[in-house]
Amino acid sequence: MNIAIIFAGGAGQRMNTRTKPKQFLELHGKPIIVYTLEHFQKHKWIDGMIVVCIREWIDYCRELVTKYQLTKVVDVIPGGDTGQQSIYYGVSCAKSLYENDTVILIHDGVRPLVDEDIITKIIEGVKMKGSAITVSPVVETIVMKGKNGEISQIIDRSLCQLAKAPQGFFLGDIFEAHQKALKEEKSDFIDSASLMKHYGHTLFAVEGSEENIKITKPSDFYIFRAIEDARENSQIFG
Repeated sequence: MNIAIIFAGGAGQRMNTRTKPKQFLELHGKPIIVYTLEHFQKHKWIDGMIVVCIREWIDYCRELVTKYQLTKVVDVIPGGDTGQQSIYYGVSCAKSLYENDTVILIHDGVRPLVDEDIITKIIEGVKMKGSAITVSPVVETIVMKGKNGEISQIIDRSLCQLAKAPQGFFLGDIFEAHQKALKEEKSDFIDSASLMKHYGHTLFAVEGSEENIKITKPSDFYIFRAIEDARENSQIFG
């Protein structure tokens, strides 16, 4: 079994929108979260999806699931106070439904440019090596900031990659790591990769497209729109 946990719990303060959370903003009449879910819905290897959503928007999210015939969504559940807690809720929901050897793909609801190829590679990576983290190359100079605005170090960018999503693990492994974090009261992990690395798991990188951006700022939305429009135009004009 291959199950996607789609994290749609953020309020999106950096989007400067007061009307709705960023994952529900619309492009051409369709919410961002739907673009994301449709990629997993269409993938032949994905057996189910669990959406972790802001509590106040669960009913609306369920309406979208019905409207867009997202039949692989098995549940829409409320998130927690932090990203880590929300992902734990999603993992716990999966644990109540599936076996420990289920492949879990954890993905951001506001990464709507995920594609079939990277979903396939992440599933294959987990099955072969136990983990698979989407990455993309760093294309600019990386510096470390020191005191008083001084640049303390310039890092060789050939040694660096950007960690993205989806991030894939076996269900039993990611659930156990979350249980350890709860027991130790550790709640500051920035993502699942950081959590798993902390608890001794070896992580393997899978290179994905640079287009697989996370929409957190208005400029990201405009980039998403430009890429989506370019893809649509290529279908029309060739």
